[in-house]
Amino acid sequence: QVQLVESGGGLVQAGDSLRLSCAASGRTFSNYGMGWFRQAPGKEREFVAAINWSGGSTSYAAFVKGRFTISRDNAKNTVYLQMSSLKPEGTAVYYCAQARGPYWRGEYYGSVDYWGQGTQVTVSS
Repeated sequence: QVQLVESGGGLVQAGDSLRLSCAASGRTFSNYGMGWFRQAPGKEREFVAAINWSGGSTSYAAFVKGRFTISRDNAKNTVYLQMSSLKPEGTAVYYCAQARGPYWRGEYYGSVDYWGQGTQVTVSS
């Protein structure tokens, strides 16, 4: 049904930039909020960024500190995560997620309807 496919991960050095993409299919993309989460080895999956249906509202985890930008192109059914000044502690599998409706409501993790397969980001020092 709904399919979310991430791309753009890879091996980078600390301080580098990377842009992740998530292509969605299966239901009307513009009707749903989108988000990014990440999971490092031995740790729980955590919220990174979220965006509403139109892109008019965004939310970020505190650790981003202005370094990441979430955006979407509804004509392309794609959501992006532009990451700058990457740190070794940013090494994780990054997951694309789709909300249950056009806006995120309540706690982000529990509001996810669909998950992508994840893309590995490794930041070396």
